[in-house]
Amino acid sequence: MQWMKKLVVAVFTLTTLSACNSDNNDDVAPPIEVKQSSIKVVHAVSDAPAVSIDGGALLQVARLSYGQSTNQVMLPEGNYNLAVDALLPQNGKARVINAQGVALSSANSYTVFAVGTAATSSVEPLVVASPVAAVASGNIRVQVVHAAAAAPMVDIHVTAPGAALSSGTVAATLSFRQFTAPLTLTAGSYQVRVTQPGKPETVVFDSGTLALAAGSDLTVAAINNRFAGPSPVSLLSVNANGTFADIKDAASTADVRVVHAVSDAPAVDVLLNNNKAIPDLSFPNFTGYANLTPGAYNVKVAAAADNSVVVINADLNLAAGSYATVLATGSLGQGTITPLVLADTPRRIATEAQVRLVHASTLAGNVDIYVTATADISAATPAFANVPFKAETGYVSLLPGSYVVTVTPAGSKTAAIGPVPLTLAGNKIYTAVARDGTERTAPLGLILLDDFN
Repeated sequence: MQWMKKLVVAVFTLTTLSACNSDNNDDVAPPIEVKQSSIKVVHAVSDAPAVSIDGGALLQVARLSYGQSTNQVMLPEGNYNLAVDALLPQNGKARVINAQGVALSSANSYTVFAVGTAATSSVEPLVVASPVAAVASGNIRVQVVHAAAAAPMVDIHVTAPGAALSSGTVAATLSFRQFTAPLTLTAGSYQVRVTQPGKPETVVFDSGTLALAAGSDLTVAAINNRFAGPSPVSLLSVNANGTFADIKDAASTADVRVVHAVSDAPAVDVLLNNNKAIPDLSFPNFTGYANLTPGAYNVKVAAAADNSVVVINADLNLAAGSYATVLATGSLGQGTITPLVLADTPRRIATEAQVRLVHASTLAGNVDIYVTATADISAATPAFANVPFKAETGYVSLLPGSYVVTVTPAGSKTAAIGPVPLTLAGNKIYTAVARDGTERTAPLGLILLDDFN
């Protein structure tokens, strides 16, 4: 957990180190003014796991994930300690931060970003101190931070919506881990664009129109993009109180892949709004992700040999930045073909393997799924019990290593699929779809997606 230990210099315990002295003088001393400071912590390491924060009564955060901020915590000016635990797979925890004696000044508010990459042990703290000052009436205040390890030096343009870009519209030029002083702007609508340095024509991020209300006091950070689309970054807007929101690139797409999991159906074409998008997809194959414009679509799955034979006709609304897997499931002979739409999360985490299992076998009935160290499940408890057709496990985090997956009829120890030995690596995602054999026969099998390939 070396990457987490590097945060020690930037985090703060919310238990004071000193106690008040007293004397036996009966005189009542006048009250002492207690100066206040504040702190927020932002998780900006895209390949790192979530953490929990234990600051005693003043701050308890059970889980802080990538792209999230803690609430603002007000503290008396002074020295503090904070304990932080990394949330490891299989309910593990590791004490990774025990910072002591860090001074907070009442002259500043502090936002601490964890930045870098866990895979290369390059994670470091980025402490952004902002002078405490009120936002003038009718104005907003914005501080811009480059917290995206995947992005090089950039120019940041903050303009009226639709304004032409030039060297004169550059609000700041920032390298990774740099940030601006707080910028005061008139409240209203703005557009934030990120370009290559000195190349305003090369836009790598475009916020579109942002309406910023008077009194807003924001820290806006570029972080590694976890949404579908071409930009390497998205923006994370953190308010003074710690509330936060994502600002996606205006060019964000909706990325969709299709799996043919109907064992007794011929090859099919997939039509989007009656236009052929995927030709001649046969069982048990699947496509890569197609980058689609977000919006409403009519999806038809039709026989490749005759598109008038439609087995699926469904309407989908695809959100900007989303990833999805659409499976054709069921049986042609039984007239039960239906779509199964899964929301995908392709962000990989260096310290764990993420595994997702999908039940798409019409023959299996409800199943138990075992994930064990060996092929012997005689004394094992299912990791997932009584899983019905068309259900999925969601992403399950496992420590990297060797495992055996066995699928049985619910309540049975007789394998329907497996035992399947798997070696799972950190920073990987593994999706396995249980399927029928060809023409709805045994043995059953698996369609392996993501990092299985």
